[in-house]
Amino acid sequence: MDRTERFYKIQRLLTQRRSVPRDAFIEALEVSRATFKRDLEYLRDRMQMPIVWNRDLGGYQLDSNAATAHLFQLPGLWFSSEEIHALLTMEHLLEKLQPGLLGPQLRPLRQLIRKTLESGDFSADEVNRRIRILQIGVRPVEGATFQAISSALLSRSRLAIRHYRRSRDEDLERQISPQRLVYYRDNWYLDAWCHVRKGLRTFSVDVINDATVLPRRAREISDKTLDETLGAGFGIFSGKKTQSAVLRFSPLRARWVSRETWHSAQEGHFELDGAYLLTVPYSDPRELVMDILKYGADVEVLAPASLRKMVGEQLVDAAALYG
Repeated sequence: MDRTERFYKIQRLLTQRRSVPRDAFIEALEVSRATFKRDLEYLRDRMQMPIVWNRDLGGYQLDSNAATAHLFQLPGLWFSSEEIHALLTMEHLLEKLQPGLLGPQLRPLRQLIRKTLESGDFSADEVNRRIRILQIGVRPVEGATFQAISSALLSRSRLAIRHYRRSRDEDLERQISPQRLVYYRDNWYLDAWCHVRKGLRTFSVDVINDATVLPRRAREISDKTLDETLGAGFGIFSGKKTQSAVLRFSPLRARWVSRETWHSAQEGHFELDGAYLLTVPYSDPRELVMDILKYGADVEVLAPASLRKMVGEQLVDAAALYG
């Protein structure tokens, strides 16, 4: 019986009986007196379980008059050891997604989760030491901006935003109806209906410099429409009208690419020489071109001709930089 199961059993014995003698605990838990003592101290000090000794009854019981009596439930103890380890790992991931972004709001909840989950055999600190989450190309987001976006998104209100368009080096003001937040490749994006452009747009949250929740109801767009318009093609900047890119990867690179998911509607197969032919839908080619270029000579664009030309021109320009 692991520690998690013992804690749950202690709780059950205390709630089922008026008083539980020490020997009854030791027999039921199949542990030594020293182990039972440590478990008891942990439940009292860390989990705030109001366990008291009743001299008259000769056993332990829950103090119903204690101020912390309502806190003695142990929901985390319904999990197996493996599930607890997985939850600790996910809690660690939550902190690493965007450090400090929702710190004040999440801190009480995270502390409660840790206190509950640490009843297992491994602490949260051990998870932090053993598991590393490395992020590349993360662009910081202003906490106040993120909170305004989240509030409008969930309350279904419109937003007035000022965002920076990097490609043209200009600031733009827009009124939008937020539809959903997307965490993609270590950065946040906002899918929204733009009331100026009269269409769906995806905004990089890191370049939204100001966001104000408006007292107006957001326009509702169905999930089906969002998926068809913004999720039809490859990458975060998608569109409803798509083309199919046909990419041929070298036999060496195929060992990796054949296991990757580029798009939910992709198709792929191996050729006789071990090369891998990948067909993926796309609308806006910008992100796709960047992903193709990172494979260098290990990939060739077979179709369409416009995409092949675009990638070829980029490679020629890059080669020119090196003489």
